Amino acid sequence: QVQLVESGGGLVQAGGSLRLSCAASGRTNSMYSMAWFRQAPGKEREFVAAVTWSVGFTDYADSVKGRFTISRDNAKNTGYLHMNSLKPEDTAVYYCAAREFGGSRYDVAGSYEYWGQGTQVTVSS
Repeated sequence: QVQLVESGGGLVQAGGSLRLSCAASGRTNSMYSMAWFRQAPGKEREFVAAVTWSVGFTDYADSVKGRFTISRDNAKNTGYLHMNSLKPEDTAVYYCAAREFGGSRYDVAGSYEYWGQGTQVTVSS
């Protein structure tokens, strides 16, 4: 089992920045990849970004490319989502997810076994 705890959400003005953190504990040596998803009110959960834990390969949703950066610190068992140039449409609950198995796609929520509790990000216009 892997436990995930997100932090770093909050209220920010449009154009601002935030950094989300996802602290992993438990069987962290079994993690293959970590990802961030988000869910806005009345909308489905959507993929934001992913990183493979050992190699550091990254993947991004088109809507955040060039603005968000995903990274990880293996020594701290922590993943990060650096969000710049935030827009009101980025407002959502952001969830950290992890999985033990590989695969060619990182954007499928159902492929992740472990989830955090979520952290709210609100971007005001």
